[in-house]
Amino acid sequence: MNASPALALLPAGLHDLLPPDAEREAGMVERAMGVFRAHGYERVRPPLVEFEESLLSGVGRAWALQTFRLLDPESQRIMAIRADMTLQVARLSQSRLIKAPRPLRLCYAGEVLRIGGGLLSPERQFRQIGCELIGSLAAASDAEIILLASAALTELGVTGVSIDLNLPTVAPAIFAAYGVTGEAERNLAHALAHHDTAVAGATPGVGKLLVELLDLAGPADAAIEKLGRVILPEAAESSRTRLVETVRLIRATAPELTLTVDPLERQGFEYQTGLSFTIFARGSRRELGRGGRYRIANGANGAPLPDYAGRGEPAVGFSLFADAVLNAAPAASASRRVYLPLGISPELARNLRSEQWITVAALDASGDDMSEAKRLGCSHMLAPGSDQPTPLI
Repeated sequence: MNASPALALLPAGLHDLLPPDAEREAGMVERAMGVFRAHGYERVRPPLVEFEESLLSGVGRAWALQTFRLLDPESQRIMAIRADMTLQVARLSQSRLIKAPRPLRLCYAGEVLRIGGGLLSPERQFRQIGCELIGSLAAASDAEIILLASAALTELGVTGVSIDLNLPTVAPAIFAAYGVTGEAERNLAHALAHHDTAVAGATPGVGKLLVELLDLAGPADAAIEKLGRVILPEAAESSRTRLVETVRLIRATAPELTLTVDPLERQGFEYQTGLSFTIFARGSRRELGRGGRYRIANGANGAPLPDYAGRGEPAVGFSLFADAVLNAAPAASASRRVYLPLGISPELARNLRSEQWITVAALDASGDDMSEAKRLGCSHMLAPGSDQPTPLI
């Protein structure tokens, strides 16, 4: 009797991950975490659900509209399912790890759930892999995070990686300097989000400046040269300086890494307070991850922290989206699966597994072991009396 089709129906944006992709993703996560560990990042594992007020405080407010909520029957308080793990790492840095030496380097991997997906990325549940470097304002920390993301993707076999560098604080600084507010600001922000040169018709001065910045988007070296000739408001100068210094540091370590600049890109960087970036790969329609600089509201639970002029502790980090990376990474090589007919000794089976064979043991007698081995997807079988697997023809 066939199962009802309704049993296989899942909500939009959710999907099952089947063999061999589930195994590939698990292995991919551990390899990425190995890269992070080798660079001094320590792993944390926060819970999937937290009280709403703690999860959605500080930088978490940016995720309020994407967060599922539920009532905890035990405490009778509203709880929230994480939509992004960065929020939880920020909480840990200001509570359980408040006395840990700075800069604090943390990494993580876990499932997140969001109310809605994007146009190119409809998934609402996926595994997030990332790192956060907390407590440093140095440009070297921005460069370290970007290079670390690139190193992880290289380890996973992803080629053609490109990092698009953004300055999400520049547009607000321009609006403030030219007195653009209210509906005019919203209209300009909408036009910039679509790279619409109609902004040229904006308030005299601001329109010309915004078009200049839109037009210079492209390869980093040429964009920075053009950006150097643009007259920016004083409040935006620190962003330009940070961009130039970070690119210089990245070039010194990884001159082959493709870098582009789009100074007015702001979508998806709602809580970023400085240099931010999006990660792409040649041949992939979806972004593989994103990251950037932000501030964490400090002094949680009354704990003392260094004086950051009331602006919160500085941090920079990135997240990779496991499903997108899985699609961009090379296909897994065929596994060495050997079929073990009845009667094979447990010791011989253990020896084969120690040699990285995957063993598939027969559970009952088969009239045709070779056919059974092929049916179960094995690449080899062990003939009776032999201790070496034989390739299937």
